[in-house]
Amino acid sequence: MSFMAAYIKVEENIRKFAKRELTTSQIGMILRDSHGIAQVKSVTRSKILPILKGHGLAPQIPVGLYHLIKKAVAIRKQLERNKKDEDSKFRLILVESRIHRIARYYKKTKKLPPVWK
Repeated sequence: MSFMAAYIKVEENIRKFAKRELTTSQIGMILRDSHGIAQVKSVTRSKILPILKGHGLAPQIPVGLYHLIKKAVAIRKQLERNKKDEDSKFRLILVESRIHRIARYYKKTKKLPPVWK
C-alpha cells in the first residue's frame, strides 16, 4: 500500500469514528488495536484533533474539560445519595475550581467561546 493510500484510509477511518462520537483517545486506541497503526502522526503527518478540525468534526468542549465536568456530575450524584459525605463535598469544590481555571485558560486561548459557562 502506498503512503498516500494509507494516509487516505487512516483519515477516512478517523472521520468514520468521529461521526460515531468517539473521543480522540478512543479513536487512537481503535486504530492502534484493530488497524495496527501505532501513531497516527507517523502516517498522516498530523495528530487526530487537527484532522478532525479540518473536517469540522472536532468536539465543542476540549476533552480534558469534558472529563472534569463528567467527574463533577458523578460527585454531585454521589452527594445526592449521601448528603453527609464531607470528603465528596471537598473533592467537588476542588474539581469545580479546576474546571473554572481550565475554562478560563480555554477562553483566553479561544478554544471556548467567551460566554461559555
